[in-house]
Amino acid sequence: MKINPINLLKVFCFVLAGTTSIQAQDWPQFLGPEGNSTSPQKNLLREWPENGPEVLWTTDVNVGYGGPVVKDGKVYLLDREDKFGDHLRCFDLETGEELWKFSYESPGEVEFPGSRSVPALDGNYVYSCGQNGELYCIDVNTQQPVWKKNVWTDFGGEPAKVGEDHFAGLAGGTHFPMWGIAQCPLIFGDLLIVASQTPEVGVVAYNKENGNVVWKTPSLGTLGYVSPAIAKIDGEDQVVMITASSGGFGGGEAKPSNVVGINPQNGDTLWTYSNWSCWIPSSSAYDAGDNKILIVGGYRAGASMIQIEKNGDEYKVNELFKTAEFGEHTKPPLSVNGYYYAQFSNNETRDGLVCMDGEGNIMWKTKRDPAFNKGSMIVADGLILATDGETMLYLIEPDPSGFKPLASATILKESGMTGNERVIGIVGTNQNWAPLALADGKLLIKGQRQMVCLKLIE
Repeated sequence: MKINPINLLKVFCFVLAGTTSIQAQDWPQFLGPEGNSTSPQKNLLREWPENGPEVLWTTDVNVGYGGPVVKDGKVYLLDREDKFGDHLRCFDLETGEELWKFSYESPGEVEFPGSRSVPALDGNYVYSCGQNGELYCIDVNTQQPVWKKNVWTDFGGEPAKVGEDHFAGLAGGTHFPMWGIAQCPLIFGDLLIVASQTPEVGVVAYNKENGNVVWKTPSLGTLGYVSPAIAKIDGEDQVVMITASSGGFGGGEAKPSNVVGINPQNGDTLWTYSNWSCWIPSSSAYDAGDNKILIVGGYRAGASMIQIEKNGDEYKVNELFKTAEFGEHTKPPLSVNGYYYAQFSNNETRDGLVCMDGEGNIMWKTKRDPAFNKGSMIVADGLILATDGETMLYLIEPDPSGFKPLASATILKESGMTGNERVIGIVGTNQNWAPLALADGKLLIKGQRQMVCLKLIE
């Protein structure tokens, strides 16, 4: 039989397009496929029923702040029970059925207890980093560890001590961090990159196949809770890391934060910016394009936009603007059509959802009407999906002229959290701050007691 090469080419292109479309619908890492909280999903519902989008399934989870990832129709979540340790759980995306669970003992409680990171998926492996620093590579087919490291104690940090005063972690040095290890593993080529942040080591790159250390930087500055990010500078990828300032709540010598550009091939420091301060940074750097990087923080730290200029083998950092009116407590901002959106509510202020242009001008703030406080957001199909940090989900049309909600619904129940009265007194009982995940038209929201899967397309 003679095969028409043109028809064969058409079939190949159709299959390839279909495969690419399916893969594009995965949410394999913190902040999604491109690491910028943006989804390729199309055909989102523009209107919701009164009770909100259809709930496909709900499953019980433990308290915490870590979010899910999705690949090949399976959902992965690092869950935690402080008296026991961590559970890497795998669910069916369609039904919510728990397919398997890998658990390991790692007891200990920090202020704001529970999970605090997002796994990463690559090939047949899922990578996770727990509160006490255990970094695991798990084979999703065998559900067994391929390798294990500890990003904190392997580099001179003191292990967490059951019953230790949380505030000891503010002393710096080798003391276990007050709010635990909050690293979302970053896949870059053959590397798995995390920030150790001990006095000995700043950022570490492991061989993702065997866990061997490929490179490590010296300490880059004061310990924080930021995961490394990738930014493209002059067409080349760089790892960008943000450290904490000192001299705030933890006392000690006053020093600014450091924002550092790192060569991902060998760990060399390429440039450093030190004219911005946040004493508890959690938000990764945001690649704003055109060699620009947007840095945001909570606690009145605000935002700074910098631009990296390369001249030969040297790099120069130009500060374009700083503002105290735009920031983010737990995650990077969103970017839509040249404008930035972030939830800038802190213990001291409640600015709610804030819109800023590319020059640092504030377009609007929702403040407390409605209130947005450390929730999570995704851009998809030209719209913003946003949790409010408590129980609500919003569908928003991004518009610099004003806040334009298209729909909203109460999705999560009251968590009923008890225990740490200081924490609850500051931020309430719900604290639904986990990053969202969107895959195959399904939105995953992880609250303090449950994870909910919503259908967002017809």
